[in-house]
Amino acid sequence: MSMPATPEETLVRADFRQRAVVRPGDDDWLPSPSAGVERMMLDRIGGEVARATSLVRYAPNSEFPEHIHGGGEEILVLEGIFSDEHGDYPAGSYVRNPIGSAHTPKIGSDGCLILVKLHQFDPLDAERKVIDTGSEPWLPGLVPGLSVMPLHEFGTERVALVRWAPNTRFNRHRHWGGEEIFVIEGTFHDEHGHYPAGSWLRSPHLSEHTPYTEDDGALIWVKTGHLPEASA
Repeated sequence: MSMPATPEETLVRADFRQRAVVRPGDDDWLPSPSAGVERMMLDRIGGEVARATSLVRYAPNSEFPEHIHGGGEEILVLEGIFSDEHGDYPAGSYVRNPIGSAHTPKIGSDGCLILVKLHQFDPLDAERKVIDTGSEPWLPGLVPGLSVMPLHEFGTERVALVRWAPNTRFNRHRHWGGEEIFVIEGTFHDEHGHYPAGSWLRSPHLSEHTPYTEDDGALIWVKTGHLPEASA
């Protein structure tokens, strides 16, 4: 589904019927309105307030002004420590700030890198959630070599970490409501290509693939059932 732009809007990979891939080095880091805070736009519909999926890089001792999450905020901390007035969230933290919540990010001397999704919450999905994935249990996956850590579930949306042992192959499957992946470690593969750590993939509603790993295995963050065509 593509959406028309207004003159104030930025559109980045805004047609959710299209497969999208961003590998490390494909896109540039852009300055945000706050010094020391840069972002890489993975997808975006809107101006400074937008439906957006981004990588955000905070320099050591940087800050971002207080803001309200009009459509919710979902964060995965990839490097360093993300901090606000509510707490400190080290690498591996998964945070959900519901619609109407607010905070003032203030980053310490380590800086941090986060994957963040904005304005994508169901209005009824009101649970604030903080998970330290370093202390959560792993569950067996659907095939040998897969381990799964569920992170969130609401309606058709599912979010999890999935650890792939080296040389693991999953069944060919179809993505009802689409699939979104961020590769945290190793290299993820399917018949369409190879995706090293730092890659982001978005596959549309009813797309199919047969994923696998090679000798380095992979750790991925994955979200399914959330893209707009699911309700079409």
